[in-house]
Amino acid sequence: MRNDAIPESEAASGLRRFLPLAILVLGFVAFFALGLDTYISLDALREHREALQHWVAEGPVAAALLYILIYAAMTAFSVPGGLLLTIAGGFLFGTLPGTAYAVLGATAGAVAVFLAARSAFGDFLRRRIKADMVRRMEEGFRRNALSYLLVLRLVPLFPFWMVNLVPAFLGVNLRTYLIGTFLGIIPGGFVYASVGNGLGAVFDAGGTPDLGIIFEPEILIPIIGLALLSLLPIAYRMVRKARGGDSQVG
Repeated sequence: MRNDAIPESEAASGLRRFLPLAILVLGFVAFFALGLDTYISLDALREHREALQHWVAEGPVAAALLYILIYAAMTAFSVPGGLLLTIAGGFLFGTLPGTAYAVLGATAGAVAVFLAARSAFGDFLRRRIKADMVRRMEEGFRRNALSYLLVLRLVPLFPFWMVNLVPAFLGVNLRTYLIGTFLGIIPGGFVYASVGNGLGAVFDAGGTPDLGIIFEPEILIPIIGLALLSLLPIAYRMVRKARGGDSQVG
């Protein structure tokens, strides 16, 4: 008699593969179900500013660790609000420490998403990709993964959560993903932590910070310049390949 049942070990392996992603999805749902999104706003920061500043003054190390943990969890759960958390980091800890804590938290959370997505879907999708164009994109991304990642992180063209997932599906290794994410989010993190550092004066004046400051030419142009610099290795390889092709023809 034929037994079509899935072997127990295979089923257990499948469950383990999807468990990290399931935890992240449940975290996303729980975040909104518990109403925690109401605390991620400028109004909430304004309302609780004195209590938060007192808490940081009483235990700066514990406050920094908790801030990094919260940032990592929100990033891992793909909850919107990273920009406001970065501003809050600058407000509570100052520009440079706030930037460092935000970058550490965001990188840790992004790595968690990357690993969960790669475990659940990465190999499955790559085995089933048939289109030549998609395969060429995958190969190109693998050869120049760090440069591409730096551009995607530096220039805010795509949502942060999307950039967390795509490299996992295209076979980018963890080390490259970690370096590209960490370095690529530093400039933007610094800009918004700087905004947060001056937030107290804005609150005292009854104003609202300019959250679109990163699109100001004097800020965006240098960031685009960094992105272009990160593409130089790709341009060099293309020129070298073209010259190699020309020499073979000649």
